[in-house]
Amino acid sequence: MTIVYILVAIIIFGVIIIIHELGHFAIAKAMGIRVNEFSIGMGPKIVSWGKKETAYSIRCLPIGGFVSMEGEDESSEDPRAFRNRPVWRRLLVVLAGPVMNLVLGFLILVIVTACSDAIVSTTVAQFYTEDASSHVTGLEVGDKIVEVNGRKIYTDTDISYEFQIDEDAVFDMVVVRNGEKVSLSGVTFESTVSDDGTSTLYIDFMVVGEKVTSSSVISYSARKTVSVARMIWLSLADLVKGNYSINDLSGPVGIVGAIGEVVSTTSQGVSFTEMLETLMTFVVYITINVGIFNLLPIPALDGSRAIFLIIEGIRRKPVKPEHEGMVHFVGMAALLLLMLVVTVNDIIKLF
Repeated sequence: MTIVYILVAIIIFGVIIIIHELGHFAIAKAMGIRVNEFSIGMGPKIVSWGKKETAYSIRCLPIGGFVSMEGEDESSEDPRAFRNRPVWRRLLVVLAGPVMNLVLGFLILVIVTACSDAIVSTTVAQFYTEDASSHVTGLEVGDKIVEVNGRKIYTDTDISYEFQIDEDAVFDMVVVRNGEKVSLSGVTFESTVSDDGTSTLYIDFMVVGEKVTSSSVISYSARKTVSVARMIWLSLADLVKGNYSINDLSGPVGIVGAIGEVVSTTSQGVSFTEMLETLMTFVVYITINVGIFNLLPIPALDGSRAIFLIIEGIRRKPVKPEHEGMVHFVGMAALLLLMLVVTVNDIIKLF
């Protein structure tokens, strides 16, 4: 089964990488930039084709891909070279990859949501017991939760995230009740603490399931894309603040293990369709994660290249290619080192 999980992971990564690089490739072509090579994978070539200006290749290591554009990292006399095109055109090319990852996440959510029996809302349908703690402390049937601890709620994902990061099981909420916003202070849930210090919060209410229509599917998918993207930003901020350690990060090996857990857990007494739906939701988190991460202003990532282009647009003069190239080289070396450390940690967790 491990081989199956690895193959599934390779397919998932492959699709995410192809979509990302297709974004760069398609917009580069549309902006009149010469593309020398479009490659899926890294390392030595397995197969290559294309006799016109662009060569297409598949390489042996399924850990990335690239779009090689004329004059991207060096000077070129070709008027269609990357550096010879207007800044706004180059900026669109750079941002197209991450944006395509976000679009992929949205489209998968549309498919998954459209195949659901109902759309999960943020409106309280009923409590499990009459003396449910959250009900006793202010929450009512029919309340639509729109804010928790000062953070706007778009979907049920936001509520789950706020519950997950909570420490005292007491929340300040804003709900819409009978068409009016009502502020609730001290909404409390029951919780327990295990021997290892892990706190478990018990959600004591169910939410309304909304009817699946074309408009509700698009609306929910768009809002959930925003929810997941924001959750990833918040998690990255927590990582920088030290709330998470490097041991909490996962690389390809860790994701293979996570895929194995998803498949093995959901395959027990559920249909193939349900398992596929769970796996696709997992893919949504990965592809949006890739999109958001690539937008960060970290050297060697698309976000950093976008910053250099913005600086060039403001100065009306490009940063020297050798200087920018050195920044990206150092950034790539640091990312590869981080990937090595994370991979070693993932392997250690397996034993």
